[in-house]
Amino acid sequence: MATTAQDVRTIALSLPDGSEKLAWGRPTFRVGGKIFAALGDDDTTIGVKCPKEDRAELIAAEPEKFFVREGHDDNYAWIRVRLAAVADAGELRSILTDSWLQAAPKRLAAAHPELVAGD
Repeated sequence: MATTAQDVRTIALSLPDGSEKLAWGRPTFRVGGKIFAALGDDDTTIGVKCPKEDRAELIAAEPEKFFVREGHDDNYAWIRVRLAAVADAGELRSILTDSWLQAAPKRLAAAHPELVAGD
């Protein structure tokens, strides 16, 4: 069963200090004031933090799941994820947690070693 925008919201808000705020007319999810996930225009995709050097490998491995918007994401450490290609809530939690760890203040991330080790 495909994951949904509501799954994104539920998981993102369950992460430590996770909050939701509208930006550009769309829901974004934040930690420490920094965005770690954003729902796409039609609620079928999300953007998450991803080191630029890792994007090509992820896209090559799973092009049905990962992509970038050419001309828009080029200069940012972000990748897009098609929710329909995410296997289940466990995989979605892993994707969102990884993004959360990249955005979270170091002290907050250090206070949650269970997230670093994986759920």
